[in-house]
Amino acid sequence: MKRIRELELFNQIREIREFEFGVFYFFKGGIVISEMHEGVRFKWDNAKKAVYAAQEIYDDTIPLIYIANRINKYNVAPFDWFKFHKNRFDMQHIASVGPLNGNIVSLMLKRLIFPKRIKEFKDLDKAVEWALNISKKPAKADIL
Repeated sequence: MKRIRELELFNQIREIREFEFGVFYFFKGGIVISEMHEGVRFKWDNAKKAVYAAQEIYDDTIPLIYIANRINKYNVAPFDWFKFHKNRFDMQHIASVGPLNGNIVSLMLKRLIFPKRIKEFKDLDKAVEWALNISKKPAKADIL
């Protein structure tokens, strides 16, 4: 699988944040791509750190487009997605790149909480293309 550092988009990074659980790349246009460390259990406390970082980097008019680049095997605490939603951390667009083996419960819960917003890709370039198309669309406020 391709790593983020291999993307043509890499020169458009606004900021990189490294956490004990993984690395988050914040690009122009509200695109956030993560690469979690091998064997990590990604929980609510981890998600909060990443979301707070996004809030520091982007203004609140930019919709977040999140791509999980699953280059390593890691687990997501599935019921923590409810905490994410309950605390109003609502991402408009979510994608996962790579195999989702063993993550069916997490994916089902994400789809329940974020209906019609979860995309799955086998290729990072396709996911980035999807994200770029979204980030180029005018916001609803700009249309009105």
